[in-house]
Amino acid sequence: MATLHFDPELLPIDSLGGEDAITLEQLRADALRARFSNPPAWSPEITVERLVRPMTGPLTDAAVLLPIVLRDDGPTLLFTQRAAHLTAHAGQISFPGGRMEAYDASPIATALRETEEEIGLDRSHIDVIGTLPEYHTGTGFRVTPVVAIVQPPFEMRADPFEVAEIFEVPLSFLMNGMHHQRRTAEFITGNRTFYVMPYERFFIWGATAGMLRNLFHFLRA
Repeated sequence: MATLHFDPELLPIDSLGGEDAITLEQLRADALRARFSNPPAWSPEITVERLVRPMTGPLTDAAVLLPIVLRDDGPTLLFTQRAAHLTAHAGQISFPGGRMEAYDASPIATALRETEEEIGLDRSHIDVIGTLPEYHTGTGFRVTPVVAIVQPPFEMRADPFEVAEIFEVPLSFLMNGMHHQRRTAEFITGNRTFYVMPYERFFIWGATAGMLRNLFHFLRA
C-alpha cells in the first residue's frame, strides 16, 4: 500500500465547495429514508480518485458504513480513527468498514460485519436505508458506501488493533459546502486535488471526504 510522504494538514487551501448547507429538515430521519427510497436524478462528484501509484492488479472490493446516529440535539455521523500501525490508511479518519470476503453475501453484509468487528456495534441497532455509488480510492479499493440510521442507546467496543478512536461529527456540519475545502498534493501519478473537512481536532480528508461530498450532492439534488 502506498505510504503518504506529505502531511495533508499542512497543504494550503485551494478553494471551498461553498454550496449552501442542507437544511435541518432534510436531515431528519424520515426525510433521509424518503430520499433513499425514492432517489432523485443526480450525479456524484467523485467516483474515481487519481491513483497514488501505478496499479499492478485489480481493484479490491470493499464496503464502509456511514452510520447516521439520531442524537437528541441533531443527527451525527460516526467515524473511526484508524490505528497508526496499519498498512492501509494508517491513522486516518474513516468510516467503519473494510474489504469484502468471499463469504459476504453483499457489500451491505461486508459493511455490517466490519462494523461489528471494528467498533462492536451490533447490527440489530443498524437500519440500512441505502447505498451511494461505488467509490474507487487512489489506493486501489472499490468501495460501496452503505448508509444507515442508528438509534441510541447502543454499546460500542473498539478493536484496539484496528481502531484508535471512535467519534461523532454533527451531520449538519458535514452537509455544509462552506466546510468543504479543496487541497492538492503531488503523487508519482501526478497532482491530485481532494476534499478536506476539518472538525475540531479531527482531520477528515481523502476518500472519506469524497464520499461525504457525494452524500451531500445526493441530499441536495
